[in-house]
Amino acid sequence: MAGVLSDDEVAAWLATHTDWRREGNEIRRSVECASFSTAIDLVTRIAAVAEERDHHPDIDIRWRTLHLALSTHSAGGLTRKDLELAETIDGLVAS
Repeated sequence: MAGVLSDDEVAAWLATHTDWRREGNEIRRSVECASFSTAIDLVTRIAAVAEERDHHPDIDIRWRTLHLALSTHSAGGLTRKDLELAETIDGLVAS
């Protein structure tokens, strides 16, 4: 099981990943896509990576806006797995 990150570790990561914010034991990001179908395509690409890593974000789709939340529930907080998946999601959003 991955170890829970300290508040300082999470804060340092957030300082360089400003699209994400912390809410309790989660990091969150919203992404507005050009259209509903573009949003669904992004969800599909995120889902493929999540399945590969066996680490799944919470995803809420509101028309063309995705709301993403990451936490390692089995560890009881944020772990390196969350930050790594968030960075991958950032890459998918940018592509």
